[in-house]
Amino acid sequence: MKPITAKELTAEEKLRLICGQGFWRTDDLGGKLPQIFMSDGPVGLRTMKAGEDGKEYTVPATAYPSIQMLANTWSTACAQKMGECLADDCIERGVDLLLAPGVNIKRHPLNGRNFEYFSEDPYLAGEMAKAYIEGVQGRGVGVCLKHFCCNNLEYDRMHQTSDVDERTLREIYYMPFAIACEAKPVSVMCAYNRVNGTYASEYKKGFDYLRGECGFDGAIVSDWDAVRDRAAAARAGLDLEMPFSQKNYDKLCADYREGKLSDEALDACAQRVLDLVYRCKEMGKGAREQTDAAARTRAARELETEGIVLLKNEGALPLEGGLSLAVAGCFAKPDTMDMLRGGGSACVERIDKTFDIPACLEARGMKVAFEGAFHGDGVHSVVQNARTAVALAAGSDAAVVCVGTGAAYEYEGGDRRTMRLPEAQERAICEIAAACPRTVVVVFAGAAVDMSVWADSVQAIVYAGFPGSAGDEAIADILTGLAEPSGKLSETFPYSFDDVPAAQTFRSAGVTRYEEALDVGYRYFDTYGVPVLFPFGHGLHYAAFAYEGLACKVGKEGLELSYTLKNTSARDGKEVSEVYVHECAPLVYRPEKELKAFAKTFVAAGKRAKVEHLLPLRAFAHWSSSKDAWEVTDGVFEVLVGASSADIRLRVRVCIEDGKIALLGK
Repeated sequence: MKPITAKELTAEEKLRLICGQGFWRTDDLGGKLPQIFMSDGPVGLRTMKAGEDGKEYTVPATAYPSIQMLANTWSTACAQKMGECLADDCIERGVDLLLAPGVNIKRHPLNGRNFEYFSEDPYLAGEMAKAYIEGVQGRGVGVCLKHFCCNNLEYDRMHQTSDVDERTLREIYYMPFAIACEAKPVSVMCAYNRVNGTYASEYKKGFDYLRGECGFDGAIVSDWDAVRDRAAAARAGLDLEMPFSQKNYDKLCADYREGKLSDEALDACAQRVLDLVYRCKEMGKGAREQTDAAARTRAARELETEGIVLLKNEGALPLEGGLSLAVAGCFAKPDTMDMLRGGGSACVERIDKTFDIPACLEARGMKVAFEGAFHGDGVHSVVQNARTAVALAAGSDAAVVCVGTGAAYEYEGGDRRTMRLPEAQERAICEIAAACPRTVVVVFAGAAVDMSVWADSVQAIVYAGFPGSAGDEAIADILTGLAEPSGKLSETFPYSFDDVPAAQTFRSAGVTRYEEALDVGYRYFDTYGVPVLFPFGHGLHYAAFAYEGLACKVGKEGLELSYTLKNTSARDGKEVSEVYVHECAPLVYRPEKELKAFAKTFVAAGKRAKVEHLLPLRAFAHWSSSKDAWEVTDGVFEVLVGASSADIRLRVRVCIEDGKIALLGK
C-alpha cells in the first residue's frame, strides 16, 4: 500500500484520523490506510481479548520486574534487554505500539504509580528510558514515551494543575523526556493533569519544546480520555486522541466548520498520525521474535536479580545450606498475584501462577517451616497463626519475614495513604525479630517504605520490589548467596513521609504547587543535611569494592574521567559507581550535588576494572531564568565519584572560565 499524505485526504477523513478508532487502534479510513494496534505494558504486555462469553479478558504474558526495580539495576544493558523482550512479546501479539515507558519524576513517595517510574533523578530516569526505547524499537516495535508532563500524583489527576517554575521544569521534569528523545521514540503521550493551568493535552509550549529543543519528530498521543477540547488540543499540536470519543469527535467537526481549527493545523496533526502509522509498519516489516517464552522468563529472573537491593546486612546473609529457617508472611507464598504487582494499566496477567519462596529455599538446602502470619487479602489484621509464626522463628536458626504492599495499595488512579506498612506486618516483624535474632525482612513494594518502626530490630533487609516471572528464584538466589547483590536504590528512602519536602507544599482541590522546586529527592536531603534511612544510590554487596586512581583530562568533547574499581573480596561482583557534580560557589541556587554519569561494572574477585566517563560542558550547566537558556557560570566545580549520593570515594576540582574546563587538582 503506497503511503499517502494528508493533502490526499478529505477534511472528514483527516478529522476521523486524528480521533482514533475504538480503544486500541488508529482509524484505517475504511481500508484506505494500514492501522496500528497499541497495548499497555511497561512491565509485561496487557492485551485484551474477547472470550466465548463475549466478555473481554487480559491475555496472560511474561511479567517483568516493575520499572522501579529495573531502575535499581542501574544498568542500561538491563533496560535494553527488557525492551527487547517486550518487543518480542509485542511481535507475537501483533502489537505495533507499546504504551511505555513512563519517565515521570518521583517527587512524592505516596504517588500510586511510582512503581511504573524510574527515579527521583532525571538523568538516571532519562538514560534508563533511552536504553529501554532502543531495545523495543530496535526489534521493530514503536514506543509511546509518557506522561508529558508533571503527572507526579494520582490525586484528582484529571483536573489538578501542577504549578512549576520554568527552571524546575527544565532541570527536573522535562529532562528525562529530553534524554529519552535521543532514542527517537515514535510517539509521546500527554498527561491528564494541567501544567501551570493548561491541560497537558493542550500544552503547546511543552509540545513545541519537545519538537524543537528535543528534536522529537514523532506523534503526540493523548492519554486515554485526557482530551477536553479536541480542537484546542489539535491547535496545540496533539495529533491523536485515544480512545475514540463520539462526543469529542462531533464537537471537533462542529468547531472545524466554525473555523476554530484551521486546515493548516488539521493537516499537521493528520500528517503526523500518518507518519506514525507508516513508520510503525515500516519498523515492523519482517520483524520476528528472537526469544521464546522460556528465554523471556529467564530474562525476567536475571533483571530481578540485578535489581534487588540489599539495604542492610549485619551478618545475617547469605543463608548457609542446612539452616533451620522460619519463613513468615503471606508475600512469601501469595494467595493472589496482585500482591506482587501494582494496579492499573501496568497490571500484568502473569503466565506463571506460582510464587513460592519457601519451596525455593528448600530446594537450596534449607529446612523450612512456613506460616503466613497475616492475611493475603486483608493485611490490615493479624490472624491467629501470627503466634505460630513467632514460635517457629524462636525455634529456628534464622527467620525470613516477607512483607509488602501490592495492587491494593499502589495503583493507577489513587495514591498511598501512608509510607508505612500495615500494622499487622510491622507487628509481625518486631515480634519475630524479638524471638529470632537472625531475622531477615524481604520487602515487596513499588516505592519507598517507612521502616523506622522495625529497621533497627532486624539484621538484614532485602528490597525485592515487584518481581516478575521467576522472581521467587531470583530472591532465593540472593538470600542464599548463589547470586551476588548488585542493585542500588533509584530513589531515597526517608525515615518518614514528613521528611520529604513535597509533603509540606501547598495542595488544594485544584492546585499542587511544586514549592520545593529543584529540591527533589537526594538534592534536598544532601543540601539541607536531612538524615535518611537509605540514601539515593545505596546498595550493599557480599563482595567489597575499593575506588582508586581518579584521573581527569580535558578533551575536545569535555572532561574525560577515569578511575579503577578493585574487588577486595573473594566473590565476583558488579559495582554501580556514580558521578556527581557540585558547584563550589554558585551565583544562583544549586543543589549540593547532581548525578551526571553512572556505570555498572563487573569486577572479578581480587581483580580491578577501569571505568571511564565523558562529562560534556552541559553537565555543569543550569537553566538561567534570566536568559532563558542553559548557562555554565565561571567558577570552581567538584566532580565526585561515589558508591551512593552519601558515600563519596573520589573527588577532583575543575575550573570553568569562558566555557573552557581546566583542572585544579585533587
